[in-house]
Amino acid sequence: MNPDAFLVMEGINKRFGGTRALSNVTVRAERGEVHALVGENGAGKSTLMNILSGAVMPDSGRISIGGSVVTMASPHHANSLGIRAVHQEFSLVPHLTIAENILMGKLPTRGAGLWIDWPETRRRAGAILSDLGFTRLDVRARVSHLSVSHQQVVEIAKALAEKPSILILDEPSAVLSKDELAVLFSLIRRLRAEDTLVLYISHRLEEVFEIADRITVLRDGERVDTVRRDAVDQNDLIRMMVGRSVEEIYPRRAPRQGPEILAVRNLRREGEFADVTFSLRQGEVVGMFGLVGSGRTEVARSIFGAEPASSGEVRLEGRKLHLRSPRDAVSAGISLVTEDRKRDGLVMSCTIRDNVSLAAFSRMRRGLFLDRRRQARLVDEKVRALAVRPPVIGRLVKTLSGGNQQKVVLAKWLLSRTRVLVLDEPTRGVDIGAKVEIYHLINSLVETGVSVLLISSEMPEVLGMSDRVLVMREGRLVGDLARAEASEERLLQYAAGVMGNGTPAAGVRGNGAPRAAAAKGTT
Repeated sequence: MNPDAFLVMEGINKRFGGTRALSNVTVRAERGEVHALVGENGAGKSTLMNILSGAVMPDSGRISIGGSVVTMASPHHANSLGIRAVHQEFSLVPHLTIAENILMGKLPTRGAGLWIDWPETRRRAGAILSDLGFTRLDVRARVSHLSVSHQQVVEIAKALAEKPSILILDEPSAVLSKDELAVLFSLIRRLRAEDTLVLYISHRLEEVFEIADRITVLRDGERVDTVRRDAVDQNDLIRMMVGRSVEEIYPRRAPRQGPEILAVRNLRREGEFADVTFSLRQGEVVGMFGLVGSGRTEVARSIFGAEPASSGEVRLEGRKLHLRSPRDAVSAGISLVTEDRKRDGLVMSCTIRDNVSLAAFSRMRRGLFLDRRRQARLVDEKVRALAVRPPVIGRLVKTLSGGNQQKVVLAKWLLSRTRVLVLDEPTRGVDIGAKVEIYHLINSLVETGVSVLLISSEMPEVLGMSDRVLVMREGRLVGDLARAEASEERLLQYAAGVMGNGTPAAGVRGNGAPRAAAAKGTT
């Protein structure tokens, strides 16, 4: 790599609590280059770009731009250096218009600066959109009235309003239509010709090979390599992104599966997923893998009644369920450990006792009143069985570590006598010791006849814990693999939409619906 490159990020390290996000990462990129960053979910791509854009401070390392060492004190400071970022999470103000969002902080004025010149504001914003190739938006429209894809367009226009020297695009295509993506790629090529450095993050490898000049691969917070696009193919990149075997942290379990417990048939939620069909047997762990935006979490929330499906059906032991709310799911025996435990799984200001009791108050009543002694006994049994530390049920949940908070969530659902446990990223943000404890807990639940749907972006976790693996891509179920068939490389090939010869993944029809998965969903 060129030591005198325009952008040098050298020896970047970052930890979030006990989690290592980046370890000694070095990236060099040039003006007039489209430099892609690829890697599995959690590889460190977004964290690295958040550091460059001033949103996150590194623990150590050096950044230089144009030969000058800089310290990114804030996003405002990064902007002053010519760096603009379009993040996955929008930074728009919903109640303001497109024009106001694009020119925020630099609205034209009149009358000695006392008044905003609204006609000029609309003219400038319209000119920016037109110059970028996005001509169909009314700059007077409120952002809150726009589709998600049009909000993404506004984000891009806002980032480019002042001609940045470095543009960061973090998964920009996730919500864009095919036509909008074509406009974006045309724009990126023009920026490259104008000597702008474009840093492009995407899990869609076909896009990377269409637009990138060079590609940096990150894995587990470390840089694997930087390669020229024409020196590798998609499967080379997949091997570089995977690059490891399943660690010996997953407890072995002999599958002893019983009859079908959960049957999901042709489940659809408009705009999110379609034609999802699969089943769960008693005592089975079925993994579900997919990249960002694949629809995994949306399927889980639909099964739990949090976001009811538009069509299709869910059956439990042959009985059709009407899942209009989470209460319906819990009553039927279906539980969901959510991806964001602090927002959706726990009441952080309450005690362990109250959190574990949330789904099982009916077991703790004596007549019309809560039996406090029975509550304490039932909660204490689960807290000790799950080795929550410290095992003090009167302790506030917000004082616990991430791993112990996750155990409290699990204890809540176990106390509700769940039959089907849906786990969405169950080990995110917990240390390796807590992970192993959670894996043992999952296995012990399965031994008692509980069926588990394990959703995870960590391929070793999916492969190490599952009897069968489902793969989601762009809202469709594109793979249903037995444990013996599944490998990290194969999962990523299905999730990215390519197989060994670079063609669309086998078992996928032209509309993205799975042939093999649909056939195997009733096994």
